[in-house]
Parts: sequence; C-alpha cells; structure tokens
Amino acid sequence: MYKIMLVDDERIILDGISQMVEWASLQTELVGTARNGVEAYERIKESAPDIVISDIRMPGMDGLELVERVNATHPHVRFVLLSGFGEFDYASRAMQYGVRHYLLKPTNEEKIGEALKEIVAELEQEKSKESFVQSMREELNKVMPHVKEQFLKEFVTNKTYGNRDWDYYRSLFRLDFDYRVRLLLFQLEGSFEFEHLFAIKNIAQDLLHNPLLTTTIGDHVLIVLEDTGEPDQLQERIYEVREIFQKYYKMDATIALSEPNHIIKARSLYKETLQLLNYRFYLGEGSLITRKDTAVSQTAAVKELVFDEERLTMTVKSGHKEEAAAVLEELIQGLKDAQLDINVTKSYVIQQFVSLVRQCDPEEMNDYFKKIPLIVEMNTLQSIQAFLEDAVAQMTAKFYDQNKVKISAIVRKVIDIIDGQLGNSELSLNWVAHEMLYMNADYLGKLFKKETGEKFSNYVMKTRIKKATELISQEADIKIFELAERLGFGDNPQYFSQVFKKYTGSTPSEYMKSSETSAF
Repeated sequence: MYKIMLVDDERIILDGISQMVEWASLQTELVGTARNGVEAYERIKESAPDIVISDIRMPGMDGLELVERVNATHPHVRFVLLSGFGEFDYASRAMQYGVRHYLLKPTNEEKIGEALKEIVAELEQEKSKESFVQSMREELNKVMPHVKEQFLKEFVTNKTYGNRDWDYYRSLFRLDFDYRVRLLLFQLEGSFEFEHLFAIKNIAQDLLHNPLLTTTIGDHVLIVLEDTGEPDQLQERIYEVREIFQKYYKMDATIALSEPNHIIKARSLYKETLQLLNYRFYLGEGSLITRKDTAVSQTAAVKELVFDEERLTMTVKSGHKEEAAAVLEELIQGLKDAQLDINVTKSYVIQQFVSLVRQCDPEEMNDYFKKIPLIVEMNTLQSIQAFLEDAVAQMTAKFYDQNKVKISAIVRKVIDIIDGQLGNSELSLNWVAHEMLYMNADYLGKLFKKETGEKFSNYVMKTRIKKATELISQEADIKIFELAERLGFGDNPQYFSQVFKKYTGSTPSEYMKSSETSAF
C-alpha cells in the first residue's frame, strides 16, 4: 500500500475527498491531512508519504512552494495538484519538479482515482525496475571478483592490452588507483590441488592489507600490491604469509617479488617475476626472490666451474663416507657459484652420476640408470643435491663393505713391513707404497689411518720408541748412539733423543737411570 497525504486549507474539501475516495482499492492508504503547506511539510517529514494531493492556493506556504521544498528533501514523493480554472499557467511552474498531475477544482472521485492509478502504476514500475537493478547489482557483485581476476590474467598475458584498455577497465571496475605497484608471484612446491592456490591467495589477501588485484595463472598465484616504498616491511609480511601457509597446509611456497613500476607496466612486471622464479633452481625452494638476489647470483657467476668427475668417483669407490660427502658438497657449491644454464648444470650432474653408476655391479647399474630421468625433471639444485647425497651414501657404504677385508689385509702387511724395517732410515710411506706394495701413497696413507686411527709417520715413531724402551730394559749397557742406529735414526742420536723425550717425557739417559733405580 502506498501512503497518501491530503493538503487543503478548506476543511470541507479535506473531509469530502477523504471520505469519497476508496483508498484501499487504489492500493493506497490515507495517512494524514494538513491545512497548509507549513503543516504539511512537517507531517511529510514524520510520515514520509509516497503521494501528496495538495491545493495550490494556501496561506503560509502554497502548494507550489511545498512542491519545491519537498522535492529538495524528499525527491521520491509524487504530487497531485488541485487548482482553480485560472491557475494552470501558475501551476505549470511545478513541472520543473516533475509534477504531471493537475486536477481542476471542484474534482470528483473518478478523476482522483485515475490520477492515483497512473501514479501507482509508475511507482510499481519503478519498484520493479529498482528490484531488477538491485538484483543485477547483487549478481554483478558476486561475479565481479572473478571478472577482475580474469581481467588481471588477460592484462599481464595478452600483448594486445595497453594504456587505453587499462583506462577503460579501471573505470568499469571502479579501480580507484593509478600509481606504482609491485607484483607478487607464488609458486607452491610439491604436488598440490587448486584449493591450496585458493588458500594461499586468501592468506595473502588478509595479511597484505587488501591487495589491489589478485588472480591465479596456471599453477601460480599473482597479486598486485601498492608500492608503499617500505620493502623491508613488505618482505616481513610476505614471509608471514608463507609461514602461516606452511603451518596449516604443511607445504612450502617460493615467491618472486617484482621491482616497483606503474600499473600499466604490469605485463613486464609479470615477466620479471617469472624470470625471478627460475632462480629457485639455485636459491632453493621456499625462497623470496627479488632482483637483488639475482644480481648477487650474477656476480658469483664469474667463478669458473672446475669439474673433475673422477675425484668423487674415486672417493666413493674407496668407501670414504665423510670424504665423499665433502667432495659432493664442493661439486654442488661449484655449480651454485657458476650459475650456468639450468640444462647445462643438469648435464654436469648426469655426467657425474653416470660415472658413479659405472662403478657398480651390473644389476645395481641398471637400477641407477633408470633414475636418470628423475634428475631431468628436478626443479631445484637443492633436490638434485639430496638425490646425489642419497646415491653417494648408498654406493660408498657398499664399496666400504667390499673393501673392508681387502683394506685390513693391506694394513696388516704394512704393519709387518714397519716391524721388519724399524732400523731402515729410508722407511717412509712413499717407500712402502712404491717399493714394497706398488700402490698410490696417498691412498695407502688414508687406508692406514682409517684402519689404525694414526698417520703412518706417527705410527712408525711410536713403534720405534716403544722398541727403544724394550732394548733399554733388555740391554742395560746399550749406548744411545747404538739405539739411534738400530732404530733408523742413522748417525743422529740427538734427534733420536728429542723424539724419545717427546713420546716418553724423559731423555734416553734419564729413562736408563730410572730403569736402573727401579731394578734395585
């Protein structure tokens, strides 16, 4: 029902119209009457009618003044003006306020009813139109985020989009910004579902203080942020996004952050973030990569890669676990420093891996060769390093077990040679390796230390001094120069005395005296 207010300074007209019109049949109800414009305006403010039927000529404030006043504060109110025969020219001034219904006094129920029917029909049509517009607005609000996402996706990937397109969509979407921005590109690590992209986008929207635009492009989440000129604070918030995502979804994300530029340069900024993500191969998963990080990497790239596949292969074959791990670490660090093309780096890794595999048994060799495609598919040097560490550890352990018996036999033979050659002043690791066992001296020294826990030279000296103490106990009158000669010190008894004191804490003379004293 639409609310009606009746205004006339003549009581008889107010009462007559009030009683003769069947308001309900016209979808209306009479909510009040007034005797002049001043009184009517106050009641209009209180009851907010939809339609006002008013006389034009009234004391205090006439109908035309009432229309003007109400139009300024309640523009939705419709008017039906009652006028005398000579007042139509005067009443026509009300047309500027949208008044279209005039009734000549005296009027009747039929004419008032026709005027009200027209106005009610207009109001119903407006209500329907407003309802449609509101419904469309609600639907538009629902789809607007998706439309904005699609626009951003097209804007950064479509070469045909330019400044005019930005101006058009900025106006269409009411994007109230036209300034410098930064782009964030998130890449999730490992296997994930679309819901994980949606989740990290929502976390970023909450923590990054309402980003200007967001979208998903393939396996990436793209976010446009206003450049506040505070990169340190921004990076702290980005790390917070990553940490919260890790906490709830147990997944990591690598993030690229572009340099600041105007929004119309979004396409070039997007390309920049894609290029930055390539550096995750060397910087590792879960990194926040900026142009500064790539500049550091390019500075390090002046280092030349020294690649010697035999070095790691020989170490693994010898069964030295710790040394093999150290050599592998050097290899990985060399690849990081060189910053070669990713495919070139992978070719070096595959070359090294093949060299290692060729040392294995045929059955193991086939199993390892089947894993080469895994290296090709790996996206970071970090994952390649983990793969090689596992393979090197397995191979080294296998070779250690195979070499253990052989190594023990060789070391026992070296000890036998030492015991038999204590008086030989030429006794040395090189002499034993080259003249007696025909082996590589460095390799023999490592085997000896691994088995005995001591370096070859130290073991020889300790054995000679131990033999010297035995001779002193057995031969009370033995001379110091005789000990030196018999134990390989040649004609240098002074050096013998120095070594003796180092290992026993006393000179040979003091040791002989203490032995004589203890005998008594």
